[in-house]
Amino acid sequence: MASSLTTASPSPAHEKTFLGHPIGLATLFMTEMWERFSYYGMRALLVLYLVSGGADAATGSQGGGLGFKMGVATAIYSVYVAMVYLMAMPGGWFGDRVWGARKTVTVASFVIMAGHVALALPGQISFFAGLMLVAVGSGLLKANISTMVGHLYAGPDDPRRDGGFTLFYIGINLGAFGAPWVIGIIGETFSWHLGFLLAAIGMGIGLVVFLVFGRTLSPTSSVVPNPLSVTERNSLVVKVAAVVAIIGAFYGTVVAMGMFTINWALYPITIAGLVIPVTVLVRIKRDKALSGPEQSKMSAYIWFFVAAAAFWMIYDQGGSTLSLFADNSTGSIFGWTPSTVLYQALNPLFVMALAPVFAWLWLWLARKNQEPNTIVKFAMGLVLVGASFFIFIIPMSMAGDGTKVSPMWLVSIYMIQTIAELCLSPVGLSVTTKMAPQKYASQMMGVWFLAVTAGDCTTGLLALAGVDLNGTIIIGLQAAAAALAGLAVYMYRKRVQALMGNVH
Repeated sequence: MASSLTTASPSPAHEKTFLGHPIGLATLFMTEMWERFSYYGMRALLVLYLVSGGADAATGSQGGGLGFKMGVATAIYSVYVAMVYLMAMPGGWFGDRVWGARKTVTVASFVIMAGHVALALPGQISFFAGLMLVAVGSGLLKANISTMVGHLYAGPDDPRRDGGFTLFYIGINLGAFGAPWVIGIIGETFSWHLGFLLAAIGMGIGLVVFLVFGRTLSPTSSVVPNPLSVTERNSLVVKVAAVVAIIGAFYGTVVAMGMFTINWALYPITIAGLVIPVTVLVRIKRDKALSGPEQSKMSAYIWFFVAAAAFWMIYDQGGSTLSLFADNSTGSIFGWTPSTVLYQALNPLFVMALAPVFAWLWLWLARKNQEPNTIVKFAMGLVLVGASFFIFIIPMSMAGDGTKVSPMWLVSIYMIQTIAELCLSPVGLSVTTKMAPQKYASQMMGVWFLAVTAGDCTTGLLALAGVDLNGTIIIGLQAAAAALAGLAVYMYRKRVQALMGNVH
C-alpha cells in the first residue's frame, strides 16, 4: 500500500486535487476519520462503563456505570460489534436499491450522532437505544462510503485508485488512534457521558464536512443503481411492519409479565448473528444458477470464511477481554501508569506503522517469486492471533494473586494481533472480490463482514453461557483453536487452491 501513494498519475490541469487525487477524496477522508473517531472513542469506553460501579470494576475506578459483571459486559460488547458488521449487508442493499450511497451515508451519520447523544444520557434504556442506533448507523455508513471512494475514479484501471484507498485507510486509522486520547481519557477519568457526548460531536463534525463539501463528490454517488419497483417497495414495507409487530408483541408480553432481563435481548441477537451467516452462505452455495467454477470457488471461500470467523473471535476481544485485564491487572512503566483506554490506540498506531512495511514486503517477495499465496497468509494470520493468546496466558497467570503486570505484555499482544490482521484482513477483502460469483458480486463484501459477526457472536454466546472468558483455560483453548485452524488451512492448502481455480 505504501508504494501506491507515490504512483498516482497527474490529474487534469483544471481538476482540484488532494495529494494528486480527486478533491472529493479529502471530503470522504475527513468524514470517515471523524466517524471512526466517534466509533472507536465510544468503543474504548464501552466495557469499562458497563462494569463501572459493579464488583468487576477496577479498584478506585470512576463510578456511575451500569455495574454489570464481566461476562455480561463482554457479551454486550461482542454483540454490539457483531451487529455493526451484520448491518453492513443491509446497508449496502439500501445504497444499491433505496437511497443511493450518498443519501445513505447522510442518513447514517445522523443516526450515529443520535445514538451517541442517547449514550450521553443517563439510564439503561437510553444507553441500549444508543447502542442500537450506533450499530445501525455504522453498518449503513460502512458499506457505502468505501463505494463512494471508488466512484471518484475512472474505473478499476485508474492508476490512482489503489493510492486513493490507501489514503482513505489512513484516515480510518488516524480517527481510531486519536479517539482514545480524547474521548477515552475524558470519558474514563472525568465523565462517561461527557465522553459519549464528545463522540456525538466528532460524528457531527464529520457530517458537517460531508454536507458542506458534498459538491466535490462524484454524481454517481447520488444515483440508485438498482431501485426497487413500486411492487417490491410495498411488499418490503408490509414484511418489515409484520416483523416489527411480531417482535413488539413478543417483548411487550415478556415485559408485561415481569420476566424481561438483558438476556432476553442478547440471546436472540447472538443466535441470529450465527444463523444468518450460515444461512447466507448456504443460500449462495446451493444456488443452481452458479456455474461449476463458481460453485468450486464458493466451496473454497467457505474455508476462508470459517478461518476468518475464528480469527475475529479472538481479535475483537482486544476491546473487551484485554481491556478488562488492562483495567484490573496492569501497572506502570517507567513510573507512568497508562490510562486503560489508551491500549485501544495501539492497534491503529501499529497498523499505520506496519502496513507500509507489509506492502513493501509482499512486493519484494513477489519480485523474488517467493510471496506466500492467499492460503498461506490466512494460515499465518490464524497462527499469530492464536500465539497472541498463548502469550496472554503468561501475564494472566502472573496477575492471578493480584500482582500488577507490566503494560508491555499487552503492548506485545496488540502488536502480534496487528501483524496477524495485516496477514489476513486485506487478503480476505481481496479474495472475496476475486472469488465472488457474478450474480452476487455486489453482495459478497457484506458476506465477508458476516465472518466478523459470526466470530463476535461466538464470543458473546460463550459469555452468556457463563464461560469465564477472563480465565487462563478458555484463553488457552481459544489460542489452540486458532492455531489448529491455521494449521488445518495450511495442510489442506493444495486442496483449497484446486477449488479456487484461477484465483491465486
